Amino acid sequence: MKKQIWVISLGGSRIVPNDLDINFIQEFRRIVSQHTKNNKFVVVCGGGTIARKYIDALKKDGKSDYIQSLSGISVTRLNARVMAYFFNYDPEKGIPHDMKSVENMLLKNDVVFCGGLRYAPDQTSDTTAARLASKLKTPLINITNVKGLYSGDPRKIKDAKFIPEISWADFNKIASKIKFSAGQHFVLDQSAAEEILKKKITTYIVGNLRDFNHILLKKPFVGTTISG
Repeated sequence: MKKQIWVISLGGSRIVPNDLDINFIQEFRRIVSQHTKNNKFVVVCGGGTIARKYIDALKKDGKSDYIQSLSGISVTRLNARVMAYFFNYDPEKGIPHDMKSVENMLLKNDVVFCGGLRYAPDQTSDTTAARLASKLKTPLINITNVKGLYSGDPRKIKDAKFIPEISWADFNKIASKIKFSAGQHFVLDQSAAEEILKKKITTYIVGNLRDFNHILLKKPFVGTTISG
């Protein structure tokens, strides 16, 4: 039986909220490992707080958006390497830096980790995940630090409303109204939203691993579904 492939956009804020969250990583490993009999996973790691600290410092020093973005990509790749080490990957093999390498590694492995694959203006690792989902014709799961999509930032707006379901077009409208910035906080970046709409990628946004597991088990979950 051919295995179902999932692309996971794993927020850097979940991997390293302040310090490396070993409990989260071990639980993520446990869940993923339980599902590799029938599934394969491409895990695209974000940069999170560390990336934003580097980006902010470079911005204050007057460095270009290009240089700021390169520092963020470097952090995503470091996070991907660390995650791969937790999954006992051979450190000599490294992580893929382009889509072809991801595809090749996926032929031999049930779980592949990567960070940002290349620089492009106004993009984060979310776009990498969306484009991999498009290329591999898979669903996309975004694991972030809020339980899903809201009408506003729930950390700043007390009466922000939770949105459990939304169409591709409506989600793209929301994302497109937000001005892009390197290291931004929005659940998925604008380019990712465009790719999801263009390729009609079924996308899930969840804030904890229990709901991530429920998606894989096809059980009810708390989160946001972006679809037709």
